[in-house]
Amino acid sequence: MSDLPNGSVRTRVKVPLAFADGYSVDAHMVTFRNLVDGREHLALILGEPDDVPLVRIHSECLTGDVFGSARCDCGPQLREAVERIADHGGVLLYLRQEGRGIGLYNKLDAYALQDDGLDTYAANTALGLPQDARDYTAAAQMLKALGMDRIDLLTNNPDKAAQLDALAIEVRERIATGVFATDHNVHYLRAKVLQTQHTLPLTELTAG
Repeated sequence: MSDLPNGSVRTRVKVPLAFADGYSVDAHMVTFRNLVDGREHLALILGEPDDVPLVRIHSECLTGDVFGSARCDCGPQLREAVERIADHGGVLLYLRQEGRGIGLYNKLDAYALQDDGLDTYAANTALGLPQDARDYTAAAQMLKALGMDRIDLLTNNPDKAAQLDALAIEVRERIATGVFATDHNVHYLRAKVLQTQHTLPLTELTAG
């Protein structure tokens, strides 16, 4: 999209990261001006990015990222992404769009419906909400502000690559994340495969 508004770097600061399993790494956290949605999204530059950096677009998940909820795979995906990107060189974009864009309270309302048997997408629909409300225009702005318009994308979600391509970010390769299935999230992961074609192996997602 040639008419994509320009974002710009606001602040860049070095922050040491430490995870509960003992892994640690330095990141350069970057904030931005003029992002299209006005939200406080964040980029973490890890390692030494080359001409085709490894990029993960990670949507905020308070329950999984902070509290370790086992109902999703967000926390393990975030932990994996930081190390893989640091090893290769690239950036993790942390987007403030909780619950696939519906917000924290609505996500927890959807959890209650899932407890009654609905899958994650049907629960959103039952609440009168989009199945997935995420928009990656701000992510494209952030990448362009960092001088990154050709990337390898760490994701199982084909929609991320499709949206970035439409926003003039070339995805050279889409690289799958690990599979972090548990008895608590297997139905959620299967729904992502069956409903939105996430590249996760169904044979590994058997209900325990």
